[in-house]
Amino acid sequence: MRPCLSLLLAYGVLAGCASPPSDPNGTWINRAAIEAASEHGSLREALLAYGPNLEWQIDGQRQQASFSNGFELGEGQLVGEDLGRFRIDFYGDYHEYLSLDGDELAQQASGVWPEQRFVRADSVAPADAPPGSAFEQALYRSYLGGTWTIRQGQGEGGLVLFHSDGQVQGLPGAERYALCLAGDCAAMSGEHDSLWLQLGEQGQAWLFEHDGPQLSIFEALNRAPFDEMPDYQKGAQRWLLERRSQ
Repeated sequence: MRPCLSLLLAYGVLAGCASPPSDPNGTWINRAAIEAASEHGSLREALLAYGPNLEWQIDGQRQQASFSNGFELGEGQLVGEDLGRFRIDFYGDYHEYLSLDGDELAQQASGVWPEQRFVRADSVAPADAPPGSAFEQALYRSYLGGTWTIRQGQGEGGLVLFHSDGQVQGLPGAERYALCLAGDCAAMSGEHDSLWLQLGEQGQAWLFEHDGPQLSIFEALNRAPFDEMPDYQKGAQRWLLERRSQ
């Protein structure tokens, strides 16, 4: 009897290990886009390659799911279909399909975009944080984290810290920053990466290039007529920052 019981228990353990996870609750972020941007430098290219969706928030108890692409928020109703597979119903008879694959959440490919994969966020953003904040904070930590030295430009020799909550220390004339992820700012910047620097109530757009341990920040020159959407082109370099070894 005891050997049989042991076999049954062993079978149960193995079966439990083999069973796919079925709880999608929580916040999921597009880690592949973050890793690609951090490794290769171009944020725009990373988002185009692995996006457009950057974050999913799933609340099974309320049967709600929402995604953020850095510009838009899509909110839908969560419907479970099979074990580990879910349908999200949006307004206008529009659907997305999600499935759990190991420790990843996969968004099924569609006629609009390819398959996208997400991992659980390491930390949860505050309840009052805007949608997409978990992805944004993870991106800021990986992409701009660490200590930077101003090699050229105002404040040369000083240290700069980009915090994950959007604060920046040590960069003359700025106390807040935001990376452009999508939307109008991306349309205005064209092929360039852009960020917003702000001091008090005043702020402006800048273009940048992230190349390994170096970050070059350029003036954003508007080539469009005054009555049209801005069309930013790279102007003079204002700062060259170099990141210390992490």
